[in-house]
Amino acid sequence: MSNLTKKGQRDLVLVNRALKEGDRMAYNELMKLYRDPLYFMLYEKVNDQEVAKDLTIEALGKAFKKLHLYTPEYTFSTWLFTVAKNHCIDYLRKKNLPITSINSIMFNKDGKRTSFDIISNDLMPDQKMEKSQRIAILRQIVNKLKPKYRELVKLRYFKEMTYDEISEALEIPIGTVKAQLYRSREQLFKILSGSKESL
Repeated sequence: MSNLTKKGQRDLVLVNRALKEGDRMAYNELMKLYRDPLYFMLYEKVNDQEVAKDLTIEALGKAFKKLHLYTPEYTFSTWLFTVAKNHCIDYLRKKNLPITSINSIMFNKDGKRTSFDIISNDLMPDQKMEKSQRIAILRQIVNKLKPKYRELVKLRYFKEMTYDEISEALEIPIGTVKAQLYRSREQLFKILSGSKESL
C-alpha cells in the first residue's frame, strides 16, 4: 500500500470497506469520485451523450460486480478505467460486426472451394452470464426509480426496445420518450452516486 499515492491509498481503503464490510457508503463514495471522469472518457470514444451515460452505468455495475478481482498492484482508478474501456470496446465491436452472406462461396488461390466461417451474433455462454449479471445489477437500481420512469427503463434496457417501439407501445410521443429516459438516467446517476436528493 505504501507504493500508492494518497489518492490510491484512499481508494484502496474504500475498496476494502466495500468488500470486507459490505459498506454501501464506500461504494457510493467510489461512484461519486469516478462517475464523471468515466462518463467523459466514454463520451470521447462514442461521441454520443446518451450512449456514454448508458455505458457509464453499465461499466460501474460491471466493476463493482468484479471488485473482488481488483488488487493494489495498480491503482483502483487504472483498474476501473480499464474495465470501462474494455466494456466500451465490446460495445463498439458489437455495433460494427462484419456481416458475411451465407450464400457466399469462398475459393482458395487454386480456385477450389473452401470452408469459411460465419460470424454469429449470438452471445457466448460467458457473455450471456455477464449480461444477465449486468441486468441483475441494473434491476436493483431501477427498482428505486419512480414507477413512470421504471417502466421506460425496463423497456429500453431490459427488453432493448428502440425509442420508436417504446413510443408505440406506451402510446406517447417519441419526444416524451427521449425526455423521460433522459430524466430517468439522471435519477439513476443520483442513485449510483449515493445522492440523498429526493427522487
